[in-house]
Amino acid sequence: MQNCDDIILKNLRKRIFVTSVKRGAVHWASAYSSLEILYSLYVRGVLKIDKENLNDAARDRFVLSKGHAAIGMYAVMEYVGILEENEMETFLTPGTRLSAEPCKRDLPWVEASSGSLGHGLPIGLGMALSQKIKGSERKTYVLVGDGECQEGSVWEAAFAASAHKADNLTVILDCNGLQKMNSTEETMNTVNWRAKWEAFGWQVDEVDGHDVNALCRILGESNQKDRPRIVIAHTVKGHGVPTMENDASWHFKIPKKKEMQSICRELEITEEL
Repeated sequence: MQNCDDIILKNLRKRIFVTSVKRGAVHWASAYSSLEILYSLYVRGVLKIDKENLNDAARDRFVLSKGHAAIGMYAVMEYVGILEENEMETFLTPGTRLSAEPCKRDLPWVEASSGSLGHGLPIGLGMALSQKIKGSERKTYVLVGDGECQEGSVWEAAFAASAHKADNLTVILDCNGLQKMNSTEETMNTVNWRAKWEAFGWQVDEVDGHDVNALCRILGESNQKDRPRIVIAHTVKGHGVPTMENDASWHFKIPKKKEMQSICRELEITEEL
């Protein structure tokens, strides 16, 4: 029997697919691998924010560094009532606030525009250090991809975060093993993520990135004193849609007729697309 979270997540996957098909294509597989993470932050309440006052200074910050997964965040924000009703229907249309990557100019709850990979962690570190200087007890979370971790700016920020003892900073690594054209292993050889981040002075935890209860538990924990933390979330690219799962070609792709039929069956989509 499916629990409530599973039912909601399946409906969110449907919403993402139907909305995206109407606009041509999107980074669906990346949105699906990170959906439980976003759900845990915004729906299950790991992220401490006031939905009625999204600019409250006493709030947690979240930066979606892998900005190409924005459609997943939009679907979650629609579910929690932060997006305007039916605004998802405007995705990628002229004049929309919902672009392919999140834009701070248009959406007050977006902490930082992203899409150019490797920039989110440096920005998030700045936010975390600002919070510490102001004596705030709030936290900053940054979601990065494993392919994104080939960017040098990620490691500059990782080094600096450790040096500045940013123990209010948590990075969540969407570790699905795939990037745009290939596996991360074949692109840059096998990476021992735990050893690498520990070498930079970080506290490292690992979790099943599709287990909402485990995510909520580990993300709700406090960091070790004076240490930034990374939670390596082991995920499946395209999770929840067998046709897409573990297939790098679905990073950005328009489904063909048979693929469309298969995905609609898997997501139990009955409407004509």
